[in-house]
Order: sequence, then structure tokens, then C-alpha cells
Amino acid sequence: MALELDTGTLQAALVGYQRQLEEIEEKMGELRRRLEKSAGLRVGAIPRASQRKHRMSAEGRARIAAAQRARWAKVKKSRKTASE
Repeated sequence: MALELDTGTLQAALVGYQRQLEEIEEKMGELRRRLEKSAGLRVGAIPRASQRKHRMSAEGRARIAAAQRARWAKVKKSRKTASE
């Protein structure tokens, strides 16, 4: 059996839930203000150290590429000698 509610009851429930939502949002706002005050940061802000992007120089990339080529050459050489 489905419970049928009249329009007045549904509207009263909606008003009650809306008030609860407003109270929760007020409490959340207060917590955010306290966090901002204590941490000195915006809530949800990413620390500046993690925002910086690491840029590798062209020279650094070239050294890494040369080292990788040398490693692969060594692997290929060992495979060639092992198969003979």
C-alpha cells in the first residue's frame, strides 16, 4: 500500500528540509572561515610548491636520451652475443 500525502504535508516537509539545508550550509561556512583563519589559506587551495612545474633543460633531456640509448645498445649487444 502506497502512502498518499496531501499537498500541505509535502510543502511542510519541503520547508523543513530547506531549513535544515540552510543550517548545514551556515555551519559549513563557519568551518570554512575558521579553517581559512587558522591556516591562512583558501579552503581547497593547492599549496604553491605543488603548483610549480618542473622544466627540464634541453641539455638535461639530451643527457637522459643518450644514457637510454647506451642502455639499449648494451641490451641489444648482449642479446646478439647470447644468440650466437
